[in-house]
Amino acid sequence: MTTNDAVTTLLDARRLQGLLTNKSGRVIAQYSFLNAEGSTYLTHLADIGGENPRRLTRGDQSIGAAAISESGTLYFAAKRTGEDGKDAESPSLWSLPETGEARKLADHSGGFSRIEVKGQSMIVQFPVHTWAANEDEHRDYSQERSESKVSAILHSGFPIRRWDHDLGPGQEILAIADLSTITDEFSEDLTADTARGEADSTPNTAGGAGTTGAAGTEDREDSAIPSATDLAFRYLSLPPGRLVDWAVDDEARFVLVQVEKPIPGQLEASEIWQIDVHKHGAPRLLIEAAVDHAYSIDAISPDGTRALLTREQFWTSTTNLSAALTVLDLATESLSPVWPDADHWFAPVWADDSTLVATADDHGRGSVFIGDVNDEQPRRLVGGESQKYAFAGLQVQGLTVVATASAIDVAPLPIVIDLVSGQISELANPASVIDGAGTLAEVTAVGDDGTAVRAWLALPEGEGPFPLVVFAHGGPWGSWNSWTYRWNPGPFTAAGYAVLLPDPAISTGYGQSMIDRGQQELGGAPFTDILALTDAAIARPDIDAERTALAGGSYGGYMANWVAGHTSQRFRCIVTHASLWNTTSMGRTTDNASWDVAMRKQSSTYSPHLFADRIEVPMLVIHGDKDYRVPIGQGQELWYDLLSRSKTPLDAEGLTQHRFLYFPDEGHWITGRGNAEVWYRTVLAFLDKHVLDIDSQRTRALG
Repeated sequence: MTTNDAVTTLLDARRLQGLLTNKSGRVIAQYSFLNAEGSTYLTHLADIGGENPRRLTRGDQSIGAAAISESGTLYFAAKRTGEDGKDAESPSLWSLPETGEARKLADHSGGFSRIEVKGQSMIVQFPVHTWAANEDEHRDYSQERSESKVSAILHSGFPIRRWDHDLGPGQEILAIADLSTITDEFSEDLTADTARGEADSTPNTAGGAGTTGAAGTEDREDSAIPSATDLAFRYLSLPPGRLVDWAVDDEARFVLVQVEKPIPGQLEASEIWQIDVHKHGAPRLLIEAAVDHAYSIDAISPDGTRALLTREQFWTSTTNLSAALTVLDLATESLSPVWPDADHWFAPVWADDSTLVATADDHGRGSVFIGDVNDEQPRRLVGGESQKYAFAGLQVQGLTVVATASAIDVAPLPIVIDLVSGQISELANPASVIDGAGTLAEVTAVGDDGTAVRAWLALPEGEGPFPLVVFAHGGPWGSWNSWTYRWNPGPFTAAGYAVLLPDPAISTGYGQSMIDRGQQELGGAPFTDILALTDAAIARPDIDAERTALAGGSYGGYMANWVAGHTSQRFRCIVTHASLWNTTSMGRTTDNASWDVAMRKQSSTYSPHLFADRIEVPMLVIHGDKDYRVPIGQGQELWYDLLSRSKTPLDAEGLTQHRFLYFPDEGHWITGRGNAEVWYRTVLAFLDKHVLDIDSQRTRALG
């Protein structure tokens, strides 16, 4: 496969985004694909319970939040075309039974952020005008703001933005509706949604999974949006603070909510509250805010008596980030450790009132664990070093769990795991199967302190020796153990590069000791571990030790910047994306309040900007203007320093060997189809020029 083919195949592929299940056995896939013009990704729903996926939703706008009831009815948010031929400003709420047509249930200015259905109760999260006490007031006040052309937002807390979007002007709240009040008479959305019948798995012209079985459905003319039904939402009374997460019990009697608010010494302190959804009583505080730790909500037990919470110990200059699974007795408010002898960070669900199932990173792979809530540690059900998959999104269905599985060289696919035998079965997959070129090997090394470390090595086809590019992962808490569309090694191996994917200190899946090794020295043990693994890779006869480069994004971009200032000409060039450059200024401008506190002591030693004058090799800087996690100012400072302070700023003609790839409309990740292609082709051209001495032309679309 050529480089062009590899990039196109990767970016044009249909992608599995998540799964919806109910206890009755229905499995729905959320998946994305390119629109007819090939310019934008759309997200839709497909039934994958049969031999082949059957696409359920249509339209030229993505499906947003979605949920499934025990009866099999789907509920989802989506924009549709109105009488004026224009798309609605906000997504409406729709229902889609197993047989029948889609029906609009409600409109809400600002759309729906999340939907849960329990019995005849629907609980939703959506943004609401801060003055509004009900939907009528929210609609009127929102319309007043819109007609006044006001865009300003008045804040009273932190953060004011998150990742790639502003927070406000409304506040996220919870509301409940009684689904039994919906009348039997319903309207059809002729443009949207269902065509019934069996389908094959051949992509249709819209890029979706399968074709429809109802003749003529896709050829209907657009029609007006039918009027909303009488589904009414009642706002729940939330405690003060910013709603972060929530979970509702199976009987829809109560909701647990996590809210963040500032307290002395902590801008984002977290509390856990219980809200009775029917008695209209005051919220009940279960977990108080603390300066040094926080609890997050994992799952409520099926009988509604207990909740799984994860206790996160904050990272500071004297403490390392850690996570411990706990169980909260909702009657006594007592906390107990769960699986205290296990050394993993878990993402758990309840299999029944006493049994837990959880995923975890595991030595460059993933595992699924199972055990009683009172066990000292669980047993591994599937996974571990005998296989290469990582698992995510567990959902229980009787004696099985539905999940997604992926690997470095395997795109996400839906699976079912038997909870007794651990047997894995694949479900019908609406996503593309991408055949990767080359092979996957492992590299091991020993860190400076004697710790064993490892990496994946993706190799092109052939004998080599191959030029090498090292990818430093982000996080910093993370692992190269699953598929990614953003830093995929496939286009690089197709271009003839070997790709080293190291898991150094601070990587997850190797126990808390691996976190502790690097937490207080971001440029210390993680840096030397990466160099040790690079040395082990270039010692192989199929790797060309003289032609190497290093690249990374986010924390991996920090590492790329650190490497640039500490390795002279060891690597021929460096690619740094969404990267931390000046950790002092970054800590005070990011949307993450913990960073400044954590780095205050380290910054005087481990901030890359202190070593700008040591940078010799060409650097490709990549940054998006809408990046609020690592703000654009980091890329701007780095670019200024490269052109004024590095060892090779400008030549005699005022030209530079460095480059800055700037995305005005992208955030921390490059998500647009065209921009993503430009990203891959620009990075590969930069590597070709400086690693292979091939003067590749820049992408014409850049102008």
